[in-house]
Amino acid sequence: MKTRMIVLAMLLAASVAQAAGRPNVVLVMADDQGWGDTGYNGHPELKTPNLDALAAGGLRMDRFYTAHFNCSPTRASIMTGRHPHRMGTFGPGSPIRAQEITVAQVLQSAGYATGHFGKWHLNGKNGDRNTKEMPGRAILAADPLSPGKLGFDEWVSADNFFDLDPVLGRNGVPEKFHGDGSDISMDEALKFIRKQAASARPFFVVVWFGNPHVPHEALPADRAPYASLPEGEQNYCGEIAAIDRNVGKLREALRELKVSDNTLLWYCSDNGGAAGAKSTGGLRGAKGTLWEGGLRVPGIVEWPARIPKPFTSGLPCCTSDIYPTILAAAGAEAKNQVRPLDGVSLLPLFDGTMKARPAPIGFWSSARSPQSHAALLDWPYKLHANPAAGRGSKGDKAGKGKKGGTSDEALPGVLLYDVSKDPKETTDLAAQDPARVAGMTAALEAWKASVTNSLAGADYGAAKAK
Repeated sequence: MKTRMIVLAMLLAASVAQAAGRPNVVLVMADDQGWGDTGYNGHPELKTPNLDALAAGGLRMDRFYTAHFNCSPTRASIMTGRHPHRMGTFGPGSPIRAQEITVAQVLQSAGYATGHFGKWHLNGKNGDRNTKEMPGRAILAADPLSPGKLGFDEWVSADNFFDLDPVLGRNGVPEKFHGDGSDISMDEALKFIRKQAASARPFFVVVWFGNPHVPHEALPADRAPYASLPEGEQNYCGEIAAIDRNVGKLREALRELKVSDNTLLWYCSDNGGAAGAKSTGGLRGAKGTLWEGGLRVPGIVEWPARIPKPFTSGLPCCTSDIYPTILAAAGAEAKNQVRPLDGVSLLPLFDGTMKARPAPIGFWSSARSPQSHAALLDWPYKLHANPAAGRGSKGDKAGKGKKGGTSDEALPGVLLYDVSKDPKETTDLAAQDPARVAGMTAALEAWKASVTNSLAGADYGAAKAK
């Protein structure tokens, strides 16, 4: 009996040691925060001391892109490592397909505790929106695409954006909260993190803020430093101030719990800015377009155990890279992985050995409209095909609404930019380099054909066959 107890103790100790070697993972994402919406990227009024400190202390990715220019599609790319149109997540409110494999499911199977806190927006339009007693956007337990059904042990989540005093679903049960939405999401996440840290179990936590999406409603204290600005800008900056405060709260808690060194903390936004030129940092276009202003966002990774010295990278990275990077970091592998993946593991970048991206990044307004605007980023060149087609999902034009920022109806069918030298995409090089245009156009068309094949459901049969 004594020998058996010793063996069990040794096995338990080995299990704890193995878990300690795997990183905790925390993904934090803002909603509609543009490339220019940080102090470290030069916003003229906004103060973000905690994001600035995060960028100064880890890996600052100056060419970080979202897989799409809208919220639900980008969230789908993070969860799966695949372009969202492969699974029919075309735009805001489009659901993810249940057949997809999510990073939460893979890590849950690998022994991680998993939690989601904040905006979900991958369940279609199934939230609890219309009850008079509990008005809000809580995700209910019966929802087939809730966080709980897609790999999260615990969740306090809404189906869309929220500001002050929201109603959220706690594991599927609507609950009224009071205060700023960013504070609420982070406070709930920290309760979960503290519980897992006490048990020495590795954790995977997703904190997706509902801000600074419209309508903008910040707490008076968060608006106060921006009193000289118009009221709308006061609330906008105040919402980002709340996000910044909570990033600081998270980092402080991780240090207090002595888990910060081996925690991979990844911060980004879900699409480009929607609040004007200051929000996009003066880049062309905005949320709702495939121009740099619609896709390029803040991107920061902090992981002291793997990134001991801070550095800045200009290598193009994408939200689709998050899935394969996390799985590689955790040593986890998906059973029956749905392929192809569009993302690549960035562990070599973390280690300073990745000198070039192994594959270009494809962007597409809408696979429902084959001739809609698409783009290919093959560093340092970015090719635009059919830019006059605009967002494409409903035949609208990028330059027609508030989100477009430019009038694109008269643009030629193909444009080429060297975005390393021309980040605002002002000088078309297509006529000067027809060979490059031909090669990139062929690559873009091949990628689009692959996306269309996935959309038809071919990938799921291939995964089961393995």
